Amino acid sequence: MTATPTPPGADPQAFLLELFRIAVQRAQPLHSMARHLPPVPKGRTLVLGAGKAGGSMAQALEALWPQDAPLSGLVVTRYHHIPPRPEGLAQRIELVEAAHPVPDAAGLAAAERMLALTQGLTEDDLVLCLISGGGSALLTLPAEGLDLAEKQRINQALLESGAAIGEMNCVRKHLSRIKGGRLAAACHPARVVTLTISDVPGDDPSVIASGPTVPDASSCADALAILDRYRIAVPAAVRAALEAGTLETPKPGDARLAGHEVHLIATPQQSLEAAAEAARAAGVAAHVLSDEIEGESREVGKVHAALARAVARRGQPFARPCVILSGGETTVSIRPRQPGAPKGRGGRAGEFCMGLAQALQGQQGVWALAADTDGIDGVEDNAGARVAPDTLARAAARGLRIADHLDRNDAYGFFEPLGDLVFTGPTNTNVNDFRALLIL
Repeated sequence: MTATPTPPGADPQAFLLELFRIAVQRAQPLHSMARHLPPVPKGRTLVLGAGKAGGSMAQALEALWPQDAPLSGLVVTRYHHIPPRPEGLAQRIELVEAAHPVPDAAGLAAAERMLALTQGLTEDDLVLCLISGGGSALLTLPAEGLDLAEKQRINQALLESGAAIGEMNCVRKHLSRIKGGRLAAACHPARVVTLTISDVPGDDPSVIASGPTVPDASSCADALAILDRYRIAVPAAVRAALEAGTLETPKPGDARLAGHEVHLIATPQQSLEAAAEAARAAGVAAHVLSDEIEGESREVGKVHAALARAVARRGQPFARPCVILSGGETTVSIRPRQPGAPKGRGGRAGEFCMGLAQALQGQQGVWALAADTDGIDGVEDNAGARVAPDTLARAAARGLRIADHLDRNDAYGFFEPLGDLVFTGPTNTNVNDFRALLIL
């Protein structure tokens, strides 16, 4: 049963925080993994995985897999994202930590070890792959001709370019020896069952963590076009390999991936619906706009503000009181820093909230919260931020100009002095952006 939050009248922000907590709780792997587990195989069961939810997914599997059945393997997650081990739960799967969003040597070592573990698998064996968002950076194994330093530079450039997640992961697949179905191909002839938590618009398993166990329909030409579109340079040898198609990924119909299964055990839409159900139980109408919203974070914030103002002023297209929910994966294009200006801090959720607050213009009766469901907004220690009718007034009283902070992508510097950052710590799951607007 979904918990019922306290009605929002007395404390709108507490109400929104509770909706966020409920959305995150719905995405915990123990909630729905059991129904997707295959039977114990005749041979051995190898567990491989990567992602921000890797630690909690591994522990859920250890709790659910028969205690008398062999189970071993390796899962990599982000630093500080291994949850406390439940009392009495024996560890059967090795957990290691690596960097995100820019890969590091620990992630490289983990990927090399995973490929080594696939050696000697037979038709009687089962490989359970635990995949969640963040796996693209955590499971790094550069293509031939590309070293880790170059891979880090390209990854950072993609993050700052404003490229959509599908575009970034297309490039990542073709510059890797493990992504884009290559991990599953290495497991042949064993059976592969992938359990995944979606953090991408559309829930396409080939995009989640760059699809290490899923065939890839994109091409080297597609990856090269994306690199050119965002003016991201690659070493000459790598460019030549992309042009020649020698870095191509396993495609749909590849015999090595035949019979493999993929199960989505948690999705953004499920979490948004859980929050909506809780709001309705508290007597507030709830409307889920979409779980697939993409675009520049600040611009998405402005669109949400226009909708909220229409509801607050005219009762259209929704009647008050109501909650408007949305998810997806927006992007932040890093603005050039002016000479002498401090470096901005913040992520997608904070940038959304700045665009929202600026466009709301202090609209009465509107509160909002935006946060990343993994508990980390970008590379900061906050999950997101909050907006209230008096946000701009309180900022002005402190001498904070929201336009200045938008110019340098500094959501953290804007919301921290106001006490409006949201802190949860790592949530050990990841179904991407969560946004909630309450109009009373």
